[in-house]
Parts: sequence; structure tokens; C-alpha cells
Amino acid sequence: MATVRLVGVTKEYAGGVAAVCDASFQVQDQEFVVLVGPSGCGKSTTLRIIAGLEDATRGDVFIDERRVNDVPPKDRDIAMVFQNYALYPHMTCFQNMAFGLKLRRVPKAEIAERVREAAAILGIEHLLDRKPRALSGGERQRVAVGRAIVRHPKVFLFDEPLSNLDAKLRVQMRAEISKLHTRLAATMIYVTHDQTEAMTMGDRIVVMNEGVIQQMDGPLRLYASPANRFVAGFIGSPAMNFVEGELLQDGTHRQFRGKGLALPLAEPHAAMTAPRPDGPVVLGIRPEHVRVGDAGDSPAMPCRVEVVEPLGSETVVYLSAGETTLVAKAEAERTPTVGATVSARIDMARAHLFDPDSGTNLTASL
Repeated sequence: MATVRLVGVTKEYAGGVAAVCDASFQVQDQEFVVLVGPSGCGKSTTLRIIAGLEDATRGDVFIDERRVNDVPPKDRDIAMVFQNYALYPHMTCFQNMAFGLKLRRVPKAEIAERVREAAAILGIEHLLDRKPRALSGGERQRVAVGRAIVRHPKVFLFDEPLSNLDAKLRVQMRAEISKLHTRLAATMIYVTHDQTEAMTMGDRIVVMNEGVIQQMDGPLRLYASPANRFVAGFIGSPAMNFVEGELLQDGTHRQFRGKGLALPLAEPHAAMTAPRPDGPVVLGIRPEHVRVGDAGDSPAMPCRVEVVEPLGSETVVYLSAGETTLVAKAEAERTPTVGATVSARIDMARAHLFDPDSGTNLTASL
């Protein structure tokens, strides 16, 4: 397999519109890296530049330390799986999977062996004589993945391959691709807008917004220590709560105050923000760190229950405390009633503080 390295890659279109801005990162051999972000953030463009389907305006792309900027896609030794499957409707599954090898004049016996080996890995041996119209969406996607596998490429590239599938099939195919990565010990780069896919599949995740890489890290590190407000709000479901307020010194204690809230900072946060003068900040807290009806050391806030969303194993609760709206998670057997007044406690040891202008996480290194 191979490493992939991007150095200062920028893609600009007519009128100075930048789809990708100074992207630099490295994918290690046999690593599964996910590019994630909202629509239009530049993740698919970045993948297409790696594949050679787009030319970078500036910067360099290396595959196995070989600069490939001027190398055509067919000579980069990569295989790409698209969102729309891109299968030839008049060909059988066998013919679709074999087509690229046939163009490369691979011997027929070797083609047959590679196709049947890939079909066995994906569990589609019984589908090889069918045409795409006789397959379900998941089966078509397996054939598209099989077409990539038979190439024995250095790098697999996936461009939102599960977007056209229903929710249940997406979960199943997500697991299949993860198992495939382990079985092939392959280098894979995967593009998605779904942060759940990113968190469950990636060894490391590249979070992008407006063409700029916001953070590259492991899934748990991204979740626990986001670099900025964008990453904190994008990763996690339901999204992190954000409350605007001020950082103040109250005697010997640092305190967050905002919209009816007065919350003392936990000791590590207080020490980390000590050099920062009093002034505006944004408090970030994940829903699972807002405890509804629990006893504890944190100050209790009376909140009105506005919406309850039972999910079976847990319940998502929307709360209002004066002008502040919070989303919390509660245990299924302790679901509150809409309209009821409950006490909520924020676990300030798990809170984050963000600069209101730059969005930088002031507590990211904890």
C-alpha cells in the first residue's frame, strides 16, 4: 500500500473562488482517513485532486513520496468508488468488475481469479451474472467496491459511497467497509458529510469548512478536545450547546456568567484561562454533560422542559432557563414531562470555553 501527502494544496476557480485553501496533511500506510464537513467545504474537491480528476492551482500531491501533480489518474495506482456507483448498465457484474483490468490487458485467467476473489470478500459471488438493474442499492455498491478491489491499487478513494442508501443499509455497509479495510490492510481516504460515519470508521478525521482544514485528529480526541467552535458544533449528535457570556474574576474564583447563568469554572479551566482578562467568551457543553434531575456538586438551575425526544435507550430533552436554551440527554426511565420544571446541572469539568471572535477553544489542550 502507500502513503499520501498533500503540501499546501489550493484549488481556485474563476473569479477567485477558493474550494480548497492551503490543505496539508499526510495519510500513513494502511491508515483509514475520513474527510468530513458540510456540503461545499471542499472535501470532494480534495479527493478529486488526489485522484487526478482535478488539477491543484497550487501545492503538491505525493503518493509514496512520488510527486503526482502531472501524473494522469490511470497512472497514479489509485481506485475510486463514487456516490452514484458508475456501473455500466449493459454489462454484468462480472464484466463491470473486470472492465478496468481488461483495458490494462491483464490476462483473462488472472482477471477471472481477481474478480472471483473480490466477489468472495464482498459476498457477491451469486450476483456476478446479473446486470445492475437486477440489484439493490447495497448490492450495486458492493459491485462498485469490488471493481476497485480487483485493481489491487495503492490507495482506495471513497466519495460519499453510502449517501444513496437507506439508514439501515448505510449502517451495514459502514461496517462492511471497515471490515474490508482491516482485511485488505489498505490505505483508504473516505469522504462523507455524515459525522457519525466519520467517527465510527476513521482512524483519523480531517474536519473541513469553507475549504480550510479545521482539525485533523483521532475521533475521540476530536470529540473531547475540539480545536475550535466549528469542530465542537459539527462533531457530536445532538450538537454541543453554546451559551454566550463573560469570563469574570469573582474574588479568588473564575466564573462564567451569561443569560441568567453564573457558573464557577473547574480548576483546570480556571488555571488555563487565568492569563486571559475578563471579557466575553462562549461556553460550550455537550448534551450528555447537562444532567437533568441529578444530585451533584454543580449549582442547580431550574429549567422548563420544552420538548422531549425519546430514543429508546435514552431521551433528548430541550430545556429553557430564562433566555438560555439547552439540550440535555436523560436516561430513558427518567424521562421528564413537557412543561415540567426540573433542575439541571452543568458538569463544568467537561465544559469548553471559546473565543467569541476567532472561535478558538481556550481549553483545547486539557
